[in-house]
Amino acid sequence: MSASPPAPPDASARAAQQLAWLVLGVGITAALHIGKLPVAIPALQAALGLSLIQAGFLLSLVQLAGMTLGLFVGLLADRVGPRRVMQVGLLLLAAGSALGALAPSVTGLLASRVVEGLGFLLTVLPAPGLLRQRVLHPPTLSRALGWWGAYMPVGTSLALLLGAALIGAVGWRGTWLVLSALALLACVVFSWRVPPPAALAVPGGVAALGPRLRRTLSAPGPWLVGTAFLLYSGQWLAVIGFLPTLYHQVGVSGTALGALTALAAGVNLLGNVGAGRLLANGAQPGRVLRMAYVSMALGAALAFGGVGPVWLQYAAVLLFSAVGGLIPGTLFGVAVHLAPDADTVSTTVGWMQQLSALGQFIGPPLVAWLALRVGGWEWTWVVTGGCSLLGLWVALRLQREWVHLRAG
Repeated sequence: MSASPPAPPDASARAAQQLAWLVLGVGITAALHIGKLPVAIPALQAALGLSLIQAGFLLSLVQLAGMTLGLFVGLLADRVGPRRVMQVGLLLLAAGSALGALAPSVTGLLASRVVEGLGFLLTVLPAPGLLRQRVLHPPTLSRALGWWGAYMPVGTSLALLLGAALIGAVGWRGTWLVLSALALLACVVFSWRVPPPAALAVPGGVAALGPRLRRTLSAPGPWLVGTAFLLYSGQWLAVIGFLPTLYHQVGVSGTALGALTALAAGVNLLGNVGAGRLLANGAQPGRVLRMAYVSMALGAALAFGGVGPVWLQYAAVLLFSAVGGLIPGTLFGVAVHLAPDADTVSTTVGWMQQLSALGQFIGPPLVAWLALRVGGWEWTWVVTGGCSLLGLWVALRLQREWVHLRAG
């Protein structure tokens, strides 16, 4: 008896596209837990006596897991399968958000953010690997991996846009519970729509861990893409994270506050998508990175230097975020090529995400500390400008490595 004919290409492409959109939706759900905090800071200050430094740590503590475990979560996903790791991540996100809703003090809220951070990492880091494993239609896979980078700006923007209204309706504790339920729902839908694989591949097993880590961390490429991401992510989260607090202090509140911050975060998507197109058209990654770092430095200086009218300062924030989005888009595009070999691509991406999380952990408390020391936000550009200046040097080194790789 002959084998059954394969599914028509258009049918397989549609199934792959549906899976890609589902995985993107899971990523957006996880990002909502990152973006829910900025608009809630004024409510948390009123309810729990939250200080500005504590607010900075609440913004950054969610990155603690990624800062310490990025490499190992990537290896874990390769060993037990990305689907299983993502399921555990969604459950941890739900648990962490519920614990935060019940927290009686700032200390309890800080602890809940650590749990959320681990859930976030376990949810999003294996997603590209799952797409490579399940989406077998090449054109759909290319588009899916390109759009995957949008999960963070889209999820953050939605949280910023809708968060103020939701907090006004059900309070910050109710908002935390709503997002906990949403993570549980996402886990149920994901588990239903993404069946377990027929067999789990365990390439290399535990014994390969040490050699793979040594090959990755002894090569320049992973360090360059990781450091470049660190210098971007710390300043971006600090500026966007404290934007609601800054505007609240000057009298902006409610829907307007959420909309302004959501737009500032959402335009980051333009840079992510634009980077892919630039690289596809032959642009040199080092030049794209340099353009982005210079734009971020200028944008932050205009936005927080107290120069010009308010509309110009806000336009500068949009410039900071939109053109800054070229950086993650470029780094995701080149990381797979700058890995030491084909067996270390996931480890390289994990290391890049780990250093990115470190930047997000350091950036907001540093900016908050400086604002308290000088009595305002007008010197924030010193931190962001310093990051961008270092980023220019890293971009130059990365470009040299890229040219050397292409020449070889």
